[in-house]
Amino acid sequence: MISHVCIGVNDFDKAFAFYSMVMSAMGHELKFRELERPWAGWMAKDKPRPLFIIGRPYDGQAAHSGNGQMVAFLMPDRASVDRVHAVALANGATSEGDPGLRPHYHANYYGAYFRDMDGNKIGICCHEPEAQ
Repeated sequence: MISHVCIGVNDFDKAFAFYSMVMSAMGHELKFRELERPWAGWMAKDKPRPLFIIGRPYDGQAAHSGNGQMVAFLMPDRASVDRVHAVALANGATSEGDPGLRPHYHANYYGAYFRDMDGNKIGICCHEPEAQ
């Protein structure tokens, strides 16, 4: 359904360093990085799409986050949610919600949320029951 998601960043080098750590913790690989534009994109190891892309806005104006907008990544298990959230916070993100169950979505929804240095809200979630 989705080809790619792109979020705007203001300091590409800082954002690239941050997302390199976060994407690695998720198990995603860098597909491209073009410094002259600048932009970069990551993908799952076993699929070429969807891509998660960061970059300076095409119009040259400052990047800013949108109220009510979020990109959420699907994790295979709850431990992955915990790990990625911790990596994000250790690398400069601010928490928008610690890892935990969100039963108001459904009984097995386990998620966490953070904002990057530009205020982009990122979710990480698992829909599976806790591993036994």
